[in-house]
Amino acid sequence: MANQKLATVTNELIESYGNTAKNVISAYRVGNERAAVFMDRRFIAALEKAGSRLSAKTRKNALSAEQKLTAYYVKGVEVTSDNANLVVNKAVELAGKGVVQVSANAGRFEKSTGVTTLSSLATAAVPAAQAVIKVVAKIEAKSSELATKIAGKPARAKTATAKATSVKTAAKKVVRTRKAA
Repeated sequence: MANQKLATVTNELIESYGNTAKNVISAYRVGNERAAVFMDRRFIAALEKAGSRLSAKTRKNALSAEQKLTAYYVKGVEVTSDNANLVVNKAVELAGKGVVQVSANAGRFEKSTGVTTLSSLATAAVPAAQAVIKVVAKIEAKSSELATKIAGKPARAKTATAKATSVKTAAKKVVRTRKAA
Protein backbone atom coordinates (compact mmCIF):
# COMPACT_ATOMS: atom_id res chain seq x y z
CA MET A 1 0.00 0.00 0.00
CA ALA A 2 1.22 3.50 -0.79
CA ASN A 3 0.56 4.68 2.76
CA GLN A 4 3.08 2.19 4.10
CA LYS A 5 5.71 3.48 1.70
CA LEU A 6 4.94 7.09 2.62
CA ALA A 7 5.04 6.09 6.30
CA THR A 8 8.49 4.55 5.82
CA VAL A 9 9.81 7.62 4.05
CA THR A 10 8.30 9.89 6.71
CA ASN A 11 9.88 7.84 9.51
CA GLU A 12 13.28 8.11 7.79
CA LEU A 13 12.78 11.87 7.70
CA ILE A 14 11.90 11.98 11.39
CA GLU A 15 14.94 9.88 12.33
CA SER A 16 17.22 12.11 10.28
CA TYR A 17 15.93 15.20 12.07
CA GLY A 18 16.44 13.38 15.37
CA ASN A 19 20.06 12.61 14.46
CA THR A 20 20.61 16.24 13.49
CA ALA A 21 19.25 17.35 16.86
CA LYS A 22 21.56 14.88 18.62
CA ASN A 23 24.53 16.25 16.67
CA VAL A 24 23.66 19.77 17.82
CA ILE A 25 23.33 18.55 21.41
CA SER A 26 26.73 16.87 21.14
CA ALA A 27 28.28 20.11 19.84
CA TYR A 28 26.64 22.01 22.74
CA ARG A 29 28.07 19.54 25.27
CA VAL A 30 31.61 19.54 23.92
CA GLY A 31 31.67 23.29 23.34
CA ASN A 32 30.61 23.99 26.90
CA GLU A 33 33.11 21.49 28.29
CA ARG A 34 35.87 23.24 26.37
CA ALA A 35 34.67 26.59 27.67
CA ALA A 36 34.87 25.24 31.24
CA VAL A 37 38.44 24.03 30.69
CA PHE A 38 39.40 27.36 29.11
CA MET A 39 37.90 29.40 31.95
CA ASP A 40 39.62 27.16 34.50
CA ARG A 41 42.98 27.75 32.83
CA ARG A 42 42.39 31.50 32.65
CA PHE A 43 41.43 31.61 36.33
CA ILE A 44 44.57 29.73 37.33
CA ALA A 45 46.66 32.05 35.15
CA ALA A 46 45.07 35.06 36.86
CA LEU A 47 45.89 33.60 40.28
CA GLU A 48 49.48 33.04 39.20
CA LYS A 49 49.68 36.58 37.86
CA ALA A 50 48.43 37.95 41.16
CA GLY A 51 51.35 36.08 42.72
CA SER A 52 52.44 37.23 46.13
CA ARG A 53 49.79 39.95 46.34
CA LEU A 54 47.37 37.22 47.50
CA SER A 55 47.88 35.22 50.64
CA ALA A 56 48.10 31.45 50.40
CA LYS A 57 44.76 31.12 52.15
CA THR A 58 43.07 33.54 49.74
CA ARG A 59 44.53 31.69 46.74
CA LYS A 60 43.38 28.36 48.19
CA ASN A 61 39.84 29.69 48.87
CA ALA A 62 39.59 31.28 45.43
CA LEU A 63 40.72 28.08 43.73
CA SER A 64 38.32 26.01 45.82
CA ALA A 65 35.38 28.28 44.95
CA GLU A 66 36.29 28.21 41.27
CA GLN A 67 36.54 24.41 41.33
CA LYS A 68 33.07 24.13 42.83
CA LEU A 69 31.60 26.54 40.27
CA THR A 70 33.24 24.66 37.42
CA ALA A 71 31.95 21.35 38.78
CA TYR A 72 28.40 22.75 38.96
CA TYR A 73 28.70 24.15 35.46
CA VAL A 74 30.01 20.89 33.95
CA LYS A 75 27.33 18.90 35.80
CA GLY A 76 24.67 21.30 34.52
CA VAL A 77 25.87 20.86 30.94
CA GLU A 78 25.90 17.08 31.39
CA VAL A 79 22.38 16.95 32.83
CA THR A 80 21.00 19.39 30.25
CA SER A 81 22.46 17.54 27.28
CA ASP A 82 21.46 14.11 28.62
CA ASN A 83 17.90 15.30 29.14
CA ALA A 84 17.82 16.94 25.71
CA ASN A 85 18.90 13.62 24.18
CA LEU A 86 16.13 11.83 26.08
CA VAL A 87 13.58 14.35 24.79
CA VAL A 88 14.78 13.94 21.20
CA ASN A 89 14.68 10.14 21.49
CA LYS A 90 11.15 10.22 22.89
CA ALA A 91 9.95 12.73 20.29
CA VAL A 92 11.34 10.60 17.45
CA GLU A 93 9.78 7.48 18.95
CA LEU A 94 6.35 9.09 19.41
CA ALA A 95 6.38 10.74 15.98
CA GLY A 96 7.25 7.40 14.38
CA LYS A 97 4.42 5.66 16.21
CA GLY A 98 2.06 8.45 15.15
CA VAL A 99 2.98 8.04 11.49
CA VAL A 100 2.42 4.28 11.68
CA GLN A 101 -0.95 4.83 13.38
CA VAL A 102 -2.07 7.40 10.80
CA SER A 103 -1.07 5.00 8.03
CA ALA A 104 -3.03 2.16 9.63
CA ASN A 105 -6.08 4.38 10.15
CA ALA A 106 -5.94 5.52 6.54
CA GLY A 107 -5.90 1.89 5.41
CA ARG A 108 -8.90 1.04 7.59
CA PHE A 109 -10.75 4.12 6.35
CA GLU A 110 -10.18 3.13 2.72
CA LYS A 111 -11.33 -0.44 3.39
CA SER A 112 -14.50 0.64 5.12
CA THR A 113 -15.49 3.40 2.68
CA GLY A 114 -14.05 2.09 -0.57
CA VAL A 115 -12.61 5.53 -1.31
CA THR A 116 -8.96 5.33 -2.40
CA THR A 117 -8.21 9.05 -2.38
CA LEU A 118 -5.79 8.71 0.54
CA SER A 119 -3.74 6.07 -1.31
CA SER A 120 -3.60 8.33 -4.35
CA LEU A 121 -2.43 11.26 -2.24
CA ALA A 122 0.14 9.11 -0.49
CA THR A 123 1.49 7.84 -3.81
CA ALA A 124 1.74 11.40 -5.11
CA ALA A 125 3.48 12.60 -1.92
CA VAL A 126 6.23 9.93 -1.88
CA PRO A 127 8.50 11.60 -4.51
CA ALA A 128 8.30 14.94 -2.68
CA ALA A 129 9.07 13.26 0.64
CA GLN A 130 12.04 11.45 -0.91
CA ALA A 131 13.37 14.77 -2.24
CA VAL A 132 13.04 16.30 1.23
CA ILE A 133 14.93 13.33 2.70
CA LYS A 134 17.87 14.06 0.40
CA VAL A 135 18.04 17.64 1.69
CA VAL A 136 17.61 16.57 5.31
CA ALA A 137 20.32 13.93 4.91
CA LYS A 138 22.72 16.66 3.77
CA ILE A 139 21.76 18.78 6.79
CA GLU A 140 22.34 15.78 9.07
CA ALA A 141 25.75 15.12 7.48
CA LYS A 142 26.79 18.77 7.87
CA SER A 143 25.65 18.85 11.50
CA SER A 144 27.67 15.69 12.12
CA GLU A 145 30.72 17.32 10.50
CA LEU A 146 30.25 20.39 12.69
CA ALA A 147 29.90 18.31 15.85
CA THR A 148 32.99 16.31 14.85
CA LYS A 149 34.95 19.49 14.18
CA ILE A 150 33.98 20.94 17.54
CA ALA A 151 34.67 17.70 19.39
CA GLY A 152 37.83 16.87 17.52
CA LYS A 153 36.50 13.31 17.20
CA PRO A 154 33.40 11.67 15.69
CA ALA A 155 30.12 12.83 17.19
CA ARG A 156 28.20 10.34 19.34
CA ALA A 157 24.75 11.13 17.98
CA LYS A 158 23.76 7.51 17.44
CA THR A 159 24.64 6.59 21.05
CA ALA A 160 23.35 9.73 22.65
CA THR A 161 21.50 7.92 25.45
CA ALA A 162 24.74 6.56 26.91
CA LYS A 163 26.58 8.57 29.56
CA ALA A 164 29.04 11.00 28.03
CA THR A 165 32.67 10.15 28.57
CA SER A 166 33.69 13.58 27.31
CA VAL A 167 32.48 15.17 30.57
CA LYS A 168 34.83 12.91 32.47
CA THR A 169 37.61 13.78 30.03
CA ALA A 170 36.95 17.50 30.52
CA ALA A 171 36.93 17.05 34.30
CA LYS A 172 40.26 15.22 34.10
CA LYS A 173 41.69 18.08 32.02
CA VAL A 174 40.51 20.55 34.66
CA VAL A 175 42.15 18.50 37.43
CA ARG A 176 45.41 18.21 35.43
CA THR A 177 45.41 21.97 34.83
CA ARG A 178 44.92 22.63 38.53
CA LYS A 179 47.70 20.25 39.50
CA ALA A 180 50.04 21.96 37.06
CA ALA A 181 49.29 25.29 38.69
